[in-house]
Amino acid sequence: MLSEQRHSLRGKLWELCILLPLISPLSCFTNFSQAKELIYKISEGLPSGTLIGAIGADLQLDFSVDPPLLFNLALKISQQYVNLNNTTGKLYTSASVIDRETLCQGIQGAKDCTLSLDILILPQQYFQLVKVKIVVEDVNDNKPSFLLDEIQIFVPENSPVNSRFALEQSAVDPDAGINGVQTYWLVNDFRVFTLDVEESEVGELTPILIVTGPLDRETRDEYETTIIAEDGGTPTIQGTATLRIVITDLNDNCPQFREKQVNVTLYENTTKGSHLAHLHAHDPDLGTNAQITYTYSERVPRDVRALFNLDKFTGVIKLAGKIDTSTAKFYKLTILANGPACIPAVAMVMARIIKVSSGPPMVIPRYIASEKDGVVWLPESEPATSPIAFFTVKNTAEQREKVECHLEGEGPFKLAPYKLFTDEYLLETTEVLDYEQRQVYELTLVARNSHGMVIKTFIRIQVTDENDNAPVFKQALLDLFVEENNPPNTFLAKLHATDEDSGSRGEVIYLLGSDAPRIFSLDRETGVLTVSTSLDREEKETYRFTVRALDRGSPRKETVATVIITVVDRNDNSPRFINKDFTFFVPENFPGFGEIGVLSVADADSGKNGWVALSIINGSDMFIIDTGKGALRAKMPLDREQQGTYFLWIEAVDGGEPSLSCITMVTVLLLDVNDNPPLVLFPQSNQSYLLVLPSTQPGTSITEVYAVDKDTGMNAVIAYSIIKRKGGEPESFDIDPDTGNITLRKILNDRGLCSLLVKVSDRGQPEPLHSTVLVNLFVNETASNDSYIQSLLMREEEIEIEEGPVGRQTKDPGKVEGFPCQVMLMALSATCLGLLLVVVLLTTYICCKMKRHKHNKVPRRKEVELPSKMNSEFQDADRKLMEISNI
Repeated sequence: MLSEQRHSLRGKLWELCILLPLISPLSCFTNFSQAKELIYKISEGLPSGTLIGAIGADLQLDFSVDPPLLFNLALKISQQYVNLNNTTGKLYTSASVIDRETLCQGIQGAKDCTLSLDILILPQQYFQLVKVKIVVEDVNDNKPSFLLDEIQIFVPENSPVNSRFALEQSAVDPDAGINGVQTYWLVNDFRVFTLDVEESEVGELTPILIVTGPLDRETRDEYETTIIAEDGGTPTIQGTATLRIVITDLNDNCPQFREKQVNVTLYENTTKGSHLAHLHAHDPDLGTNAQITYTYSERVPRDVRALFNLDKFTGVIKLAGKIDTSTAKFYKLTILANGPACIPAVAMVMARIIKVSSGPPMVIPRYIASEKDGVVWLPESEPATSPIAFFTVKNTAEQREKVECHLEGEGPFKLAPYKLFTDEYLLETTEVLDYEQRQVYELTLVARNSHGMVIKTFIRIQVTDENDNAPVFKQALLDLFVEENNPPNTFLAKLHATDEDSGSRGEVIYLLGSDAPRIFSLDRETGVLTVSTSLDREEKETYRFTVRALDRGSPRKETVATVIITVVDRNDNSPRFINKDFTFFVPENFPGFGEIGVLSVADADSGKNGWVALSIINGSDMFIIDTGKGALRAKMPLDREQQGTYFLWIEAVDGGEPSLSCITMVTVLLLDVNDNPPLVLFPQSNQSYLLVLPSTQPGTSITEVYAVDKDTGMNAVIAYSIIKRKGGEPESFDIDPDTGNITLRKILNDRGLCSLLVKVSDRGQPEPLHSTVLVNLFVNETASNDSYIQSLLMREEEIEIEEGPVGRQTKDPGKVEGFPCQVMLMALSATCLGLLLVVVLLTTYICCKMKRHKHNKVPRRKEVELPSKMNSEFQDADRKLMEISNI
């Protein structure tokens, strides 16, 4: 009973320990099996199904156990990025691509970004808790970016050389380490700026603008360039922004009068408020530094100031009081032009009052053009002879007094009497006005009567701007060069166009022409031209398209420029043979250094990157290759009978740095040439013979001629023929033309030596080759007298036998041709000697015949006995020769 309770308690404990790992990091199996940790490293952005690691294999678990092992993820949320095979323990990436910047959001630039997993190994008897850390390594998949498209920085014009100004709007790159921002640089430094980079204690990089030359706001008040932030990935990726460097003004200039002295003449009857003079002072500074106020010097008495009113802002002097008999006749007015922290500029106004008996002429203006506060506004589009105003001149003196009117001041204007009216004058333009050349004209209409009294009427003409100028590119044709395999969004150029119009009419936007490929982008505000993808010179080497610059006027005007982008080659293509391998068929005995074949190789790169050199890796002792043409040549004639096939490995190397190469195999097959005559192996000698019994039946195979040819094909097909017969019954023997087998055609009646001259010929082209052999057949029951047979063989030399060196050939194997002259002479000599020997032998034979009749029995017995032994020996020798023949 106690044991059953213990067993039940143990079972409940096991169940509890199985559940605890799922709800708590502590478990009953903490003492049973220690937790283990595995660390895997992967790159971000891996596709779904990529193997991360094999947990079971890495832990060296035994998969043969029963029940089998099971692997489970403790937290289901981890399945967002990984998939775990429950039976094999292999960990894979899931469909959700791991983005390191998203996974480790909030810790940008962190070197370590990990995904932690808890893996449970079940069932309980094999339980383990495995801690898995997946280190996600950074990939350069983000480009540096500036928070603002345009960055402004203000630099005082008196900044000394080497002054440093931090650009707080630095670029941001979510990638980490070397893939983050590494450097900054300017597209155009104008030779007065450069960039440096300072690194903070936490590793942040800040671009620093350094002044390298003198600045003068009055010469140039603004610099616009492009700042580029570049990361350190492979390939590098860049981000751009417009950097506008504004040169701030310093009060380094003081007002200056255009005229140091102004003379004014007025009459004592001049009306109050008349315009007397207009003083001009100029300060090239800006803002408050250029503010000018006009004041009288302290030396000018107060009553004079009251008589001549000076506008402190415009510098206009008007008559403020009435001139009477107590008024002085001459006034000297000292005018000061005051600027901030400046010594005032001084100008003198000399006012002379003339006493008259009657008043000066009166001028009444009537404006045709738009006028306000004495300023006439004329648009620059007005044509020539456009009327501006009518002036009616009235003489206050005697009615018949003549008044002269004329115009003072510079500009395309004229004043003329209007038709038949003597007191009406018309002011009009003589040319088209141009706002971009001059905006303001100041004219004075002077009316003078015969008493010398003068009245001056000041007219200020303000030219208003219109959209009459199209933007103008600095370069109508822009040649750009970019290396192929460039990173995406590579900066190409910053286009710049100017418009002389003012306001929005002079603001320029940039657009790509309709012929521009979609891979190019042009920032409409900054004119920065980029390419969104990597270029391949082998795909396209030159891009030509148009860009447009438009102003914001109405109607808009535009101009067009042409951009030519040349893709510069990089050695990114290996040489390629047209075929994977080459096979050349060459007849043997091909002359040395003859062209065996040409290896066609191409490299898609250009210049030295596309120059290809060929070399033979093996077999260079027998073959050479012409690099320029790619022709393969043999240094010496090749013999197929020595080697029929050659295998060569050819390497092609281009001229790039580093160079690229490829290898192909070349097979050289030697075609047979009929350069070997047949070689007779049997019979071995022209002096050998074979005993043929007279009783041999027709059709019996007597012997054979056996020959071989080192050539191949038809050059090695052998034909046998008997070309000459001598002695006995030579017509009794036939030879098989294909096998060389010699058979008996008919019954042999005669005894003695029969010689057959057999021609062994191949069937080669263009000329067959042949050899000859002498087959000697001794027809007799026995060969009892070997010396006698040998003497007969010697006499058979008169048969013309070709025993020249191997390789001697004739033109036609079917024809029997005469032997050379030397052989003929030898044959004739041998024939004469043979005839003499025949006579001697016949005489001897007759004598022996007569003796044989007398002793008939005894000789016959010897004739039968002697050959029997010799015949046995000859048959043994013949059998050996036949064995050789069969071989």
